[in-house]
Amino acid sequence: MQDYRAFRIHRGDDNDFSVAVESVPASTLPDGDILVRVHYSDLNYKDALGAIGNPGVSRNFPHTPGIDAAGEVVSDSTNQYRPGDRVLISGYDFGMNTPGGLAQYCRVPLQWVCPCPPQLDLPEAMIFGTAGLTAAMCLDKLARLQHKAISDTRLLVSGASGGVGSLATAMAAKLGFQVIAMSGKTQAHDSLRALGATEVISSAEWLEPNKKALLKPQWDCAIDTLGGDALFNIIKATEREGAVAACGLASGADFAATVYPFILRGVALLGVDSAEQANDYKRKLWLHLATDLKPASLRSMCEEITLEQVPDVLASMRAGRSRGRYLVRVD
Repeated sequence: MQDYRAFRIHRGDDNDFSVAVESVPASTLPDGDILVRVHYSDLNYKDALGAIGNPGVSRNFPHTPGIDAAGEVVSDSTNQYRPGDRVLISGYDFGMNTPGGLAQYCRVPLQWVCPCPPQLDLPEAMIFGTAGLTAAMCLDKLARLQHKAISDTRLLVSGASGGVGSLATAMAAKLGFQVIAMSGKTQAHDSLRALGATEVISSAEWLEPNKKALLKPQWDCAIDTLGGDALFNIIKATEREGAVAACGLASGADFAATVYPFILRGVALLGVDSAEQANDYKRKLWLHLATDLKPASLRSMCEEITLEQVPDVLASMRAGRSRGRYLVRVD
């Protein structure tokens, strides 16, 4: 195997960080069971943080980010996969302290690899990526507590113009939920209705602390990508015996809470982490994404870019100017 192209993050002597697309020696790939030629990746907020050296993402530099990858097997020392098999990699330590998917090749443990369902092509898989897996997990957890028919259920999606939010909006609408999309980007409201939202509301009034113990119920359940004070406001406005799946912190990691929504309305708060889920569960989620959760609008939900365009998009993500999903054509 020869050198390959990769998007890399470098740390300078003064602890400053720079990024570049460069040729990388094959010897830099870590040990692992499966060598994959990557065709597509995507961009997530973890990648945006990693590009400025956030130690919660990676402490090893130079570093190749990219927490998702879709490609073809080159070799497999375990003989579970054959050369040419289409595979997907998401989560675990991939793209964090281990070189990730924004490169033409990666080498990973067998336990990190899922087969790509035949109903899904590689670009579609990366339009979903970790964001799609997270949204699918949210819907799966909510379904376990759902007491009403889906067609009668009002589901709020906060941060609906973001990666997880836009996918959750489209997927929930396909299932038949009455989706209320919450977004602070007024220019995104029409596109959210096009994804299937029956109602679009502004996030502005939900971002600040509210001293009321409970708010007027406005939805049966919710998928929250914001965190912060918005999360508790959303909980306080959830119907009796409803549930809120929390999967993000776009508005902050901390929020002040009381027990009232939980003991007076029986609202459930469900934490969602897709990165460390068992491989068998991820395979099931990928199959759902390829079939019953796959929206007809999937292809329209992304902007396709090259490795050279990644730095500008990551900067936009950190500035809060990005929208939807970014599909990175690696090969």
